[in-house]
This record gives sequence, structure tokens and C-alpha cells, in this order.
Amino acid sequence: RSKVISNLKNCKLPNIGYFQTSPSDNRTELKRFMKKWQKGKISNFDYLMILNILSGRTYNDTSQYPVFPWILADYTSEVLDLSNPKSFRDLSVPIGALDQSRLDYMKEKMDPDVNSETHYLYGSFYSSSAVVIGYMIRVEPFTSLHIQLQSGRFDLSDRLFHSIPQAWKSVQKNSMDFRELIPEFFYFPDFLENKNKFDLGRGESNVELPRWANSATDFIMKNRAALESDFVSIHL
Repeated sequence: RSKVISNLKNCKLPNIGYFQTSPSDNRTELKRFMKKWQKGKISNFDYLMILNILSGRTYNDTSQYPVFPWILADYTSEVLDLSNPKSFRDLSVPIGALDQSRLDYMKEKMDPDVNSETHYLYGSFYSSSAVVIGYMIRVEPFTSLHIQLQSGRFDLSDRLFHSIPQAWKSVQKNSMDFRELIPEFFYFPDFLENKNKFDLGRGESNVELPRWANSATDFIMKNRAALESDFVSIHL
């Protein structure tokens, strides 16, 4: 494999801008893009996408799908205030450490003196095929992938992704839920609407939005504005 990649690199193909032939190549690229981001030449979204690409994540594999963080912490107010730091999630810690009481409980469960069988801190991943398919269940091909995953049927409606406020509450409190987001939360409103009229067991089954969003498009625009805000640029 290395020999093939090396030969391809030496061909100087005009449409190929970057070949990774060693781990150090990625570090060089990362430094280059980090400097561009620090100078404000690329957006926060583009910077995060570059980090995903350099780490080997891709839209072509749901098990290695791009990961984006939850940005906001306010999903209940009538009006979203992006000038208020309390509107934002703490970006200094992973999703599993946002709630101290949950973290303390998991650390206690991990203690061999308390539980000899549990030797892990987090019982699920921040991203997986099930997480990606779960978020995207209302659009193909993810609908069909979900049905395959559930042995030919939709999962129980209560276990489907049906509410952004409820999902945020779950990833803070649930001892088995540490989902981060996917890029679509910042540019693709269609995945929040059941335009295909799939029977998901909840009537029309559009995703419940925060009170400050009057439509799926409005949510995406405000969530993207939050991602590109000065507060996030400073703390990302």
C-alpha cells in the first residue's frame, strides 16, 4: 500500500492536492490549517471539518462519520441570546463530563473497589453508526439503514430521535448517552423534517425544535451562527 501511494504521489496528478504518506504529513497539514483558522481565514465549521478529514473521518462511512460538538446549552428560551455566555455549552470538557453528578456516578461505578465488573468510564461512544443513522433517520439512505439495523422495522418511537431539547437533556443526564452532533446540524434542515411521511409512531414526526426556532431552517441558521460566534471562536 505504501509503495502504491508513494508512486501515485510521484505522478504529480494535477487534481490531487494532498497525499498522506506518513503520520507527520497530517501534523504539518494541521499546523497549516490551524494558522489559517487563527487568522480568521477559514470558518469554525471549515476548521472542524478539516480536523475530521485529517483524522480519517468521512461521509462515506457511518462508523467514521464527521463529528461536531454540541455548541449551545439553551434549548428552552423563547429567544436565543448569542451575547450571553450561558447560552453556550462548555467546550473545555467532553460531553460526558458536562454534568458533574453524572461523571461522579460513572467514576464510582468504574472503581474496582465498588464494582469489579465495570472497567470503563463511558458505556457508549460520542459517535457511531447507530448515532449517525439515528439522527438522519428521516432521509434516505439512512432510513433504510435504520430499518436494516432494526431487523426490518423501525425501532420503538420513544427510542427514535424526535426532539432536540430532549436529546440535549439526555446527553447531559443519561449514563449511556454521550452523543455529539453531526455536520448536518449546521447546514441541512431537511433531516429534521419528515418530508417522506415515514410512520415513526409520532404523528407527523418532525423533530421537535427549541422554542427559539420557528422552523428547521431557522434552527440551522441560528445553530450555525452560534458555531461561528466570537465566543465559540475563542473557546473552540
